Amino acid sequence: MCGIVGYIGYKNAVPILMEGLQKLEYRGYDSAGVAVYTKESIEVRKYKGRLSVLEEHLKKETLDGCLGIGHTRWATHGEPSDVNSHPHTNCSGDIVVVHNGIIENYMSIKSMLKEHGYVFISETDTEVLAHYLDFLYEGDLVEAVKRVLEKIRGSYAFAVISRKEPDKIVCVRKENPLIVGIGNGENFIASDIPAILNHTRKIYLLNENELAVIEKDSISFFDENGRKVSKEIFEVNWDVAAAEKEGFEHFMIKEIHEQPKAVKDTMTSRVLPDSADIKLDDIKLTKEELQKFDKIYMVACGTAYHACMVGKYVVERLARIPVEVDIASEFRYRNPIVNEKTLTIIVSQSGETLDTLAALKEAKKKGSRILSIVNVVGSSIARESHDVLYTWAGPEIAVASTKAYTTQLIAIYIIALYMSKLKGTLKDEEITTIKDEMRKLPQLVEETLKHKSIIQKFATKNSNAKDIFYMGRGIDYAVALEGSLKLKEISYIHSEAYAAGELKHGTIALIEKGTIVMAVLTQDELYEKMVSNVKEVKARGAFVFAIAKEGNTEVETVADYTLYIPKVPDILAPVVAVMPLQLLAYYMAVEKGCDVDKPRNLAKSVTVE
Repeated sequence: MCGIVGYIGYKNAVPILMEGLQKLEYRGYDSAGVAVYTKESIEVRKYKGRLSVLEEHLKKETLDGCLGIGHTRWATHGEPSDVNSHPHTNCSGDIVVVHNGIIENYMSIKSMLKEHGYVFISETDTEVLAHYLDFLYEGDLVEAVKRVLEKIRGSYAFAVISRKEPDKIVCVRKENPLIVGIGNGENFIASDIPAILNHTRKIYLLNENELAVIEKDSISFFDENGRKVSKEIFEVNWDVAAAEKEGFEHFMIKEIHEQPKAVKDTMTSRVLPDSADIKLDDIKLTKEELQKFDKIYMVACGTAYHACMVGKYVVERLARIPVEVDIASEFRYRNPIVNEKTLTIIVSQSGETLDTLAALKEAKKKGSRILSIVNVVGSSIARESHDVLYTWAGPEIAVASTKAYTTQLIAIYIIALYMSKLKGTLKDEEITTIKDEMRKLPQLVEETLKHKSIIQKFATKNSNAKDIFYMGRGIDYAVALEGSLKLKEISYIHSEAYAAGELKHGTIALIEKGTIVMAVLTQDELYEKMVSNVKEVKARGAFVFAIAKEGNTEVETVADYTLYIPKVPDILAPVVAVMPLQLLAYYMAVEKGCDVDKPRNLAKSVTVE
């Protein structure tokens, strides 16, 4: 959600800024702009719409300078427009700012500045920041930024350049991601690693409330008290090609097909063969510490929240510890009953989701131990947690999460098995059996993806659907929720998921002739009840697409379409059963001509409330 990129060095900044912004498109945006110091002035170009709009304008002129900042904006304050786009300047154009996040007290600052004669042309909080820097500027940009930080409230990352000090970029991070790339005679800033990965693999990760001064030959860091701090270099070890499409039409379908490898990688070195042992990397959780916890909270947003819903079933069944699942944006505001006897498991792909990060801090403040499951090494959530289990999904570019979700499930299974081993709730033979079945999952996922032609044909025939309902029981209900979310996210078809046993309590009133119902029937102990539910909706005229395990053929006699996934233990079925639902969402969106990787109004990393 919004993206920042910056460059200072000896090359023309514009191509580097544009390349970086292209790599940040996945974050979601509705406008884009750049600012470049041209030795006479800072030239700003910004336009509503896709990055291609900015690119077309830049082709018509030459902006030549070795210092610049760029931005992709996702509207919060003010509608998408050229005027509201970033970068923003002070009245003279001498100070230029790009900014992610929200300045909560911008209105009071704006009122004060108006009293001092400042004129505003946009509706944004970022323009207030530019004018406020001008108001406090006394010849030292770094000092002006420090003074601003004493007064503003909110969550943000921003970068500032000045015509009067063209030898530096000053940037700040608070609850929004920002990294610094290290070059030779040149340096970079960005919201995420892919933006600068073609230029450097050596980066610094800014911590909370840190300020950085970036010059072409030096980088300095200061904490919130103005003290200079030293930082360790983080070296990126994944390939640039991992963030490219590699011949696929969209990132989403590429990432769907990467799931066998992602699942395998997340298990590697953790799910060991021929024993009941489970490795949790460097996490030290003893039997005595685990016995101290009387409850586990699993907290997340969106797709990660659905992974947590599966996690509740898994942890309670295997480890026999009560689990409460909560939406992060609700958790932080309801004064949850959390203390030192609570283990809080935080789940996030990016590790930067603002609501989830805030929930983490709330639980931590109350004394809870924090174990996070994240995909991005060195992310804010990872750094704030006591323990981290990384999902080795690799970079996920498409806004709609696929491989991150399945690897989150794998991480949860690993944690649940580790706990069951410590507590003795499962015998070693039982743990070994589950582990052996887990090790088959990459192959089972691969086999399931081969059914994509069936799903594609179904999507071609039904892409004009106005409503699609999903239903399942037990752990299948959590899978149905994720399938429904995927469809809504990228195809814009109205969709809802229901616990199938609740149909007769009101939902079945929505079923009429031709209504499409996706039925998930992977739980053997609930299979017969689900078949009865399929019969119920069929009797009201529904058109049913069923997903069942091989061998459970009775559903064929009542469903209109049946897709079989390979046989898999009930508890592991979500990893395989979600594949057809992901593919259905993808092909529905393609048939409708939607922007699959960058769906409207959405962003990959949600860094505002």
